[in-house]
Amino acid sequence: MLSFWLAAALAALPPFAARDDWRTPFEKGDGNTTATYAECIAYYQRLDAAYPEITMREAGTTDIGQPLHEVIISLDGDAEPASVRQKNRRVVLIQNGIHPGEPEGIDASMMLARDYVQKKELRRQLEDVTLVIIPIYNVGGALNRNATTRANQNGPAEYGFRGNARNLDLNRDYVKQDSRNARSFARLFRSWRPDVFVDTHTSDGADYQYTLTLIATQPDKLNPALSQYLSKRFLPALHQGLEKRKQFITPYVDFEGRTPDARGLTGFLETPRYSSGYAALFNTLSFITETHMLKAYTPRVKATYDFLDVLLRFVHTDGEALAQARALAEQKLKDQTSFPLAWKLDTTVVSKIPFRGYEGKMKPSEVSGQPRLYYDRAAPYVRQINYYNTFRPVAEATRPGAYLIPQAWAEVVERLQNAGVPLSRLTRDTTLTADTYYIQDYKTGQRPYEGHYVHSGVELRSVTQPLPFRRGDYVAYLTNEAARYLVEVLEPQGTDSFFAWGFFDSILQQKEYFSDYVFEDIAAELLRRDPQLRIRLERLKAANPAFAQSGAAQLDFMYRQSPHYEKSHLRYPVARWQGGPLPAERL
Repeated sequence: MLSFWLAAALAALPPFAARDDWRTPFEKGDGNTTATYAECIAYYQRLDAAYPEITMREAGTTDIGQPLHEVIISLDGDAEPASVRQKNRRVVLIQNGIHPGEPEGIDASMMLARDYVQKKELRRQLEDVTLVIIPIYNVGGALNRNATTRANQNGPAEYGFRGNARNLDLNRDYVKQDSRNARSFARLFRSWRPDVFVDTHTSDGADYQYTLTLIATQPDKLNPALSQYLSKRFLPALHQGLEKRKQFITPYVDFEGRTPDARGLTGFLETPRYSSGYAALFNTLSFITETHMLKAYTPRVKATYDFLDVLLRFVHTDGEALAQARALAEQKLKDQTSFPLAWKLDTTVVSKIPFRGYEGKMKPSEVSGQPRLYYDRAAPYVRQINYYNTFRPVAEATRPGAYLIPQAWAEVVERLQNAGVPLSRLTRDTTLTADTYYIQDYKTGQRPYEGHYVHSGVELRSVTQPLPFRRGDYVAYLTNEAARYLVEVLEPQGTDSFFAWGFFDSILQQKEYFSDYVFEDIAAELLRRDPQLRIRLERLKAANPAFAQSGAAQLDFMYRQSPHYEKSHLRYPVARWQGGPLPAERL
């Protein structure tokens, strides 16, 4: 009889794995605890061992020397990107811990992964969706754990650091890829080509009633097919799904006035240096969750969990429409002839959105005695405020047939390969007549930004000329899904182009020059031989008194008109090819 009751009791229990204690470190704590890096990885390893639907593996390395992991959740255990795409499944990629002091996504995703294999209702959401999770992206920052560096944040008790092992902010590194983290991510992203990408964060800034705010891909930067789908279907579904759970959200609270309601909110323009801006180059819809720093940690984790769950449910129910929108965007990309490179906010276009805020008031500072801002939580409000989220292109480039990239620029080639750009190599030395740029002017930041002195305000002069290319130089045709990426990184006027980040700075410096007392006689001979050059020189002197008073400036002008001036100075080395097939073979 005893054995009968024991057997009956065991039969009533969930499967063996579910009977174990699957609480996460967050759930075991006091509501103000986040998992350490070791705890997080160990938890996913347990899930991997217990459930065939979960695969955890290394996806590259990071600057701290520890691996970057990916966790794949697929009901049939299929963890191969090519196979998953062949089965016409939607792919959702969630990245956590890019700023490990903002760890809500780390804890929420651990619970989500567990629940999506243990709960029957949630398992159904993965029937045609494959979920990929990066447990902690900034491993070095996660290992640099402390309790003090997030001065503006209400918990958790301990957390990681924003900078990685090289003190880089990884959310500025997606194009330049100074970190091994970013290079590993690019290869992971290329292999999965996700339909939807989510990057989890904690906000800074104003105080307001929302626990979670959201950055969605800026719609003007998307192909209209995807932009319409995002604005008309995806975002409304997220709002409705979260409101049913009493989770009200608003666009990320970015504003210029004293308080959000003073002038309204401004849309966040995520250029390709950011995760979501990088993903948009490949027609991936992206969302950045920003939980509010001053809310308690438990509600922040719950809000992140709810968002991820609502998003996955929508992708499950609307996956076919999402696939059609992406396919249409990729089809339109094949015919696109002009590409925006830089954007500016259009303040003449404004909409109204409801905003749940707190009244901003002033009181004397206990530090300085001067008036200081505070938000009065005893004075909440809901009111309509302005929302500015229309951006206009201020620089554009036409589509070439291909870019010609000399093999000397290996760092650039490596980043193109990381992004999955199909490249060919010239099979012989040749001379090609191609469109080239000369850098006429540019501005450079006066302080380093993420390890670089960034260029902006680039002015170009275009010249079509014959140039020598070597066997082994690279050809990047714009006939694939990487076309937009190629234009934005290889056109010098792109906000986050490789030129902007300083990858081509050596072309900005002359390597040969002249001794003035020697070149004086050469310049005089040039003027005697070329009367038109004499006329140009005299006109410049008449138009510019400072130039007329400077013998050195006039001699420099003459040097630049002479055959002695190096033709490669200020010439951008990547050329635009508009001709037919080249003597090249695919890598």
